[in-house]
Amino acid sequence: MDKIQCMINCIAVDDEPLALNLLADNISKIPYLNLLALCDDAFSANKALMENQVDLIFIDIQMPGISGLQFIESLVRKPMVILITAYKQYALDGFALDVVDYLMKPVSMDRFMKACNKAKELFELRHPSASDPAASLEYTFVNVGYSLLKVVFEDILYIEGLKDYVQIHLQSTPKPAIVRISFKNLESQLPSFFIRVHKSFIVNSKSITAVKKNAVFIGEKELPLGDTYRLSIEQLIASRRL
Repeated sequence: MDKIQCMINCIAVDDEPLALNLLADNISKIPYLNLLALCDDAFSANKALMENQVDLIFIDIQMPGISGLQFIESLVRKPMVILITAYKQYALDGFALDVVDYLMKPVSMDRFMKACNKAKELFELRHPSASDPAASLEYTFVNVGYSLLKVVFEDILYIEGLKDYVQIHLQSTPKPAIVRISFKNLESQLPSFFIRVHKSFIVNSKSITAVKKNAVFIGEKELPLGDTYRLSIEQLIASRRL
């Protein structure tokens, strides 16, 4: 099972119907955007914010009543914002409000996608579990024999792949859990603190006690370190080194 892609809830705000429909069409082509509402002014946008959990606003600047900039400035809890306008002169004002991006009409699809990707990166920094759903989970259930065994992720020391089976080695018991599941399938469901060190081994990075040229140690247990996975270990060490 592949990791679930993050979904960003958004609304689109523009007083021009054609521009609003074009914006909605562009949003529909971005797989991680979930369009909650189309709004033709700041008042309907405010209503949408009150009724939904909105992560991102696409908004025009020049609108009747309250401008896009005035609306953004009025928000106490501000979602991410991408401004879409026909006027260059508001760019500094927009970035002063810490918007994600400032797009000039007409907006090309590649430029629109670039702005959306910037929003996605920011969203994932603010919500780590969105890009790694397993990070918010503490345990899983696996089939062992004819029963389901609860396995707490923090309890796992390392996992060894054996053809159609894997052995899950735990801190809490000397006997590994033998599970009939593909190595690749299990790897895709693990939180981000697990790291592949060999074609047949995944380790809990929190349990690593030493690293040598061709080996990773979990206490007294020595596991092989493959050349393909050495860079991941080096990056881990660099991020934790004093």
